[in-house]
Amino acid sequence: QVQLVESGGGSVQPGGSLRLSCAASGSIIFSRNPMAWYRQAPGKQREFVAVIRGGGGTNYADSLKGRFTISRNNAENAVYLQMNSLQPEDTAVYYCSTAQYGLNYWGQGAQVTVSS
Repeated sequence: QVQLVESGGGSVQPGGSLRLSCAASGSIIFSRNPMAWYRQAPGKQREFVAVIRGGGGTNYADSLKGRFTISRNNAENAVYLQMNSLQPEDTAVYYCSTAQYGLNYWGQGAQVTVSS
């Protein structure tokens, strides 16, 4: 099976930056898989953040484009999310996900807290 582990979460002041990492392992053809980030804020539904496909194409939630950047390193089986100009409304648990052979996989989540 596939395992995904997020890291890099933490607490930051408004306007600050964080870089999340997601390491994939197990039976995965990483370079062919789309890798995505989602987030879930307290009391809200989980929402899409960004995706990067095997060919390198990316998509972002409209409200986040320009502040967040997704990237991947296939040699390391890792995907990253650079988050800049963070605001309190960005506070959420951020989840890494992928799809392979028709199955979806999720990490455990990384807490991001933005407060003054």
